[in-house]
Amino acid sequence: MSTEEPLVMARGLKKSFGDFEAVAGIDVEVHRGEVFGFLGPNGAGKSSTMRMIGCVSPVSEGRLRVFGLNPRDEGPEIRARLGVVPQEDNLDTELSVWDNLTIYGRYFGLPRPLVKQRAAELLEFVQLTDRKNDRVEPLSGGMKRRLTIARGLMNQPELLLLDEPTTGLDPQARHLLWERLYQLKLRGMTLVLTTHYMDEAEQLCDRLVIMDGGHIVAEGSPRQLIDQHSTREVVELRYASLADRDGSLPLLSSVSGRVEPVGERVLVYTDDGEATLSLIAHRGPEPASVLVRRATLEDVFLILTGRTLDD
Repeated sequence: MSTEEPLVMARGLKKSFGDFEAVAGIDVEVHRGEVFGFLGPNGAGKSSTMRMIGCVSPVSEGRLRVFGLNPRDEGPEIRARLGVVPQEDNLDTELSVWDNLTIYGRYFGLPRPLVKQRAAELLEFVQLTDRKNDRVEPLSGGMKRRLTIARGLMNQPELLLLDEPTTGLDPQARHLLWERLYQLKLRGMTLVLTTHYMDEAEQLCDRLVIMDGGHIVAEGSPRQLIDQHSTREVVELRYASLADRDGSLPLLSSVSGRVEPVGERVLVYTDDGEATLSLIAHRGPEPASVLVRRATLEDVFLILTGRTLDD
């Protein structure tokens, strides 16, 4: 871990809306050059935390420093050094792709030649050069997200905040966006993202916190979290009915230390999936399908909270 001062440092950070506490006293550090994630379901407090870091929502309680500065008193200085990709695209849909970048760049007082140079470079980076003169409104969701990221990079930020960057995108668009974000990571840019997609967190994050109900329930690298809280493999059994599922539980519990029923499925946590399958084969209700897979962050969340990320 770097010995430099963290780019983001929170201690006892809280955000309240009336009697509702969206963020319930969390401690976070984000270091230069890392990709840091907030993973959790909708309503976990991820976006509320991100809005405080982005200096658009005041801290209710606790201490927050971004670049060593206090958002309460030095918000404009912090925002000038940030790039922001909000959860909802807020592009000007009546303008062209090019104008969305160049007009935004002028907000930072950049000279016109530099704005044009950066806009051209960023359109190439997000693979939208051939759509330069198109209006934004008819673009696909994936193209709009890539353009929003390009716009967030116009001021060459020290820290890029991405709130649910791929929500609503099809798998192909999501993977293209991940590849672009990975390129930023290789360039040494510091990224902070929120997501409820465990595969997104595993693909991109060096470190992350898992949030639930405004609290941090676990912190570490994706691999560390899986090794600490789950087993190496999971046997996923899907049954034709809840009755069959429930009938299988005594047997499955006898061969594994942890068994989680989820809908018509039963997740059996084990270090050797094939050996576990051989122990339960042809005993108890026959499952409709069987899958042996490696453990994921979804399993970590389920083990820690008793719920899936989609609940």
